Amino acid sequence: MSFSTEGLVVKMAAWKSFRVLVVGDFMLDQALSGAAERLSPDAPVPVLLSRGAQDLEETAGGASNVALCAAALGATVQCVGVTGADAEGRSLRELLKSGGCDSKHLVQDSSRPTTVKKSLIGLAQHRHPQKMFRLDMESREPISEAIAAQLLAAIDEALPNCDIVCLEDYAKGVCTPQLCAQLIQRCRAANKKLLVDPAAINDYAKYKGATAITPNRSEAEQATGLRAASGFDEPILRAMSEQLIEQLGLEAIVLTLDRHGALLGMPTAQPVHVPTLARKVYDVTGAGDMVLAALAGALCNGFSWLESVQLANVAAGLEVEVFGAKPIPLAQIRKQVLFQAGHLAGKIRNRADLALEMDARRSAGQKIIFTNGCFDVLHAGHVASLREAKSLGDCLVVALNGDASVRTLKGDDRPVFPLEQRLEVVEALECVDFVTWFDEATADATLLAARPHVYAKGGDYQPEQIPEMGVVKKINATLHILGLRAGLSTTNAIHRIRGQPAGTTRL
Repeated sequence: MSFSTEGLVVKMAAWKSFRVLVVGDFMLDQALSGAAERLSPDAPVPVLLSRGAQDLEETAGGASNVALCAAALGATVQCVGVTGADAEGRSLRELLKSGGCDSKHLVQDSSRPTTVKKSLIGLAQHRHPQKMFRLDMESREPISEAIAAQLLAAIDEALPNCDIVCLEDYAKGVCTPQLCAQLIQRCRAANKKLLVDPAAINDYAKYKGATAITPNRSEAEQATGLRAASGFDEPILRAMSEQLIEQLGLEAIVLTLDRHGALLGMPTAQPVHVPTLARKVYDVTGAGDMVLAALAGALCNGFSWLESVQLANVAAGLEVEVFGAKPIPLAQIRKQVLFQAGHLAGKIRNRADLALEMDARRSAGQKIIFTNGCFDVLHAGHVASLREAKSLGDCLVVALNGDASVRTLKGDDRPVFPLEQRLEVVEALECVDFVTWFDEATADATLLAARPHVYAKGGDYQPEQIPEMGVVKKINATLHILGLRAGLSTTNAIHRIRGQPAGTTRL
C-alpha cells in the first residue's frame, strides 16, 4: 500500500502535542508466568508452578491503554474513571504515572474491585509461553449516583484543559447511559470532539450525539443486527456504517476490520474503504485502543477524517505486530508513514528523514553510532574503521561531505567520485545501516538531527582537532577515536595511482 498524496507525510512532519481526556473503564492486565510440566495428582489439569510476585507482569488495559497510547503520541493525558480502593488500583495509577498520564481524576470506589484481567502463562520444558487460563476480577454493576457525580465533577474540571475526549467503554458499569448523556452534553457545549470506542452491546443509543464511534466488525454486527460474510463484505459493511450514522447522528464512523483495514463512513459521502498492509505477526490485543488514540492525535493536528483513518491504520498495523497491548511511539509511526509513502527505500536518508529514523531507533532501545568523512576513493582503512564503529552499538550512521565541502578540504581536483556515487558505494557496505550527507563545512547540523549515543572519528584526529566536538558535548555523546591503519588514505592512494609521493595519511 502507498498513499495517494503527500498530505499525510507533510502533516506528520508538523505533528504537535495535543491534550486528551480519556474517560471510561480503566483496567489492569496481569500475566502470571510459571512452569507447567505436570498434571495435578487429584485431577487431570496442568499445574502452574510460579514464584509469585517476581513472575507477575502488570500492564495497562482498557481505557488505561488508550491513555498510554495517546501519551506515546506526545499527548498530555488526563484520566477519568473508577478503580477499587485496593492494591491493584494503586498499581494501575503507578503504571499511568510512569507513562506520563495524570490519574488524579480516577475515583476510588470501595464497593467494587479494580477491574483486573489475570492471565496464567505456562511454559513446558522452557519452551514458548502459552496462555492456560484467564481470571477476570471485576464488577459490572452500574456505578452509584454518588460515584457518577464525582466523575462528572472531574470531567467538568478537566474538560477546559483538553482538545479532544476519548470514551473507552468495556461495559464494566462506568459508562452508564446517564454518564454518557452528560458527557456528550458537556462536550457539545464546550465544542470538543468526543470519540467513542463502544462496548460489545446490542444498543448504541447511549452514544447518540457523540462525534464518532470506532466499533470493530463483530461489535457493529451486534449493534445493527446485520451479519457480514467473511472477508470484506462491502455492501453489508456500508449498510452497517450508514445505519449507525443515521441512528446516532455521528460526524463519522470508523469501522475497524482487522486485516482489511477500516471503513470510514460520513453522513454526506459514500463510505470509503481504507486498506492496510498485510502483517506476518498478528495479535489484535490493544489495536482498537491504538486506533482511538491515533484518531484523536490526528484530528487535533488538523488531519482530515480520511487522513486520520490512514494514520490510525498505520498505528494499528504496528500494534498487531507486537504481542500484548503496548503503546507504539510516535517516532515508529512517523517512520512507517514515510516507508509506506515510498520515502525510505534503501539506506540513504536526507537529514529530516534521518532524524525520524533515529527517533524510532532510540525508542526501540538501540544504540546509535555516528561517523562522518569524505569517503572518496574507498579502501581497506575505511572498511576497517567502519566495522570498528559498528561494533560499538546497534546502528551505524555515516555522513558524507558534499562535493563542495570536499573541494574545500582536499583541493579543486577532489572528490574523485561525486557525492551520488560515494553514497552508493558506502550504502553497499554491510556494516553501515544508514548513509546521509551534509553540504555545510561541518557535520554539526546532521549530528544534531541524529543525536547519536557515540561519535566515532578516525584515529588521525585528536579531540581538540575535531570541528564537531562542541555538538558532541552538547548532545552528551561519547567520543570514540577509531584505530588507524598506517599508510592507508585516499590521498595516498591517489598519489600512488598518479606516481606521486605519498601525502597526508588522513582518510
